Amino acid sequence: MRLLVTGAEGFLGWHLRCRVHAATEHEIVPVGRADWHRLPELAADVDAVIHVAGVNRAPDDELIDGNVVLARGVADALEGTTGMTVVFANSIQVGNGSAYAQGKEQAAAVLRTAAEQTGGRFVDVHLPNLFGEHGRPGYNSFVATFVARAIAGARPEIADRPIELLHAQGAAQALLDALEPSSAGTVRPAAHPTSVQAVWDALERFHATYVPSADIPAMADDFERDLFNTYRAALFPQHYPLALEPRSDQRGRLVETVRTHGSGGQTFVSTTVPGVTRGIHYHLHKIERFVVLDGEAVIRLRRMFHDDVLEFPVSGDRPAVIDMPTMWSHEITNVGDGVLTTLFWTDSLFDPEAPDTIHEPVVRPAQEETA
Repeated sequence: MRLLVTGAEGFLGWHLRCRVHAATEHEIVPVGRADWHRLPELAADVDAVIHVAGVNRAPDDELIDGNVVLARGVADALEGTTGMTVVFANSIQVGNGSAYAQGKEQAAAVLRTAAEQTGGRFVDVHLPNLFGEHGRPGYNSFVATFVARAIAGARPEIADRPIELLHAQGAAQALLDALEPSSAGTVRPAAHPTSVQAVWDALERFHATYVPSADIPAMADDFERDLFNTYRAALFPQHYPLALEPRSDQRGRLVETVRTHGSGGQTFVSTTVPGVTRGIHYHLHKIERFVVLDGEAVIRLRRMFHDDVLEFPVSGDRPAVIDMPTMWSHEITNVGDGVLTTLFWTDSLFDPEAPDTIHEPVVRPAQEETA
């Protein structure tokens, strides 16, 4: 399917594009602010619309009007189409009387009417509080704000309360599931029950364990893994590499490359001949660590749907950790004259039925031509 995705450059839109790329054969037609005027043209050649764009933080009148105006833009673009499926990233806050809720509720009504008038189908996906990699502090989620505070060593004021959280990849999957003809007209994805204080406590524990020693903290479940990946994304790239402290005596040298405070995962060592590149893929959830033990290498990374390529020169003479951030394609190239020896660690055993390893060039052909 060809899917038109509004808000494709935003937090949830980016996560949705990553999931579509990793797990489906769908083609995304991304719509950001610069493309908004082209909506009618772009909507004429797609199979479905996923409307993610929205106004989250603004004065009350802008929260209402801004969300309605965006929905009307999509509705206008649907004129002349037939049988279009329209999926709306709505909120569980609908009905609570807030300006944000009113804006989302009115936007849903506009989209529902537009879909019905063109013989299409409308699915209203009520999303809970979201969190995930590359959220903006003070805008997308209190989790992003807490992450920034934990890294800065600044404790926030906490008014504790129960809360349900859903990782942005779970939200992306819910939006994709809504495309199925069997989907209900209104969908409310399941979320993880926790509390505001529990989220802060986990982030504080992660930071106290990870930054000083590069130790991997204990993670009780997939929710804490996703929370740790969210925290790691905010550290990257400024806090890497994480230096390791070799221990030497007359027998030689010992380097503790992976110390886990929870489950052990999987460790393996590879050798790579000069000039060869390994990796060239990304992960949605997996935590992966590279440590060069002998030789010289360059590790390159690129965030999905971005152009900038980051490079880290690494050497067995100066052992250091680079933990691959989720949804960043990465590779390691032997740039030395001899064999490169690298230790790799992942937090989970490899499952050929669900490998969570998606091929994606780090340096794309167009970048090579202009380099």
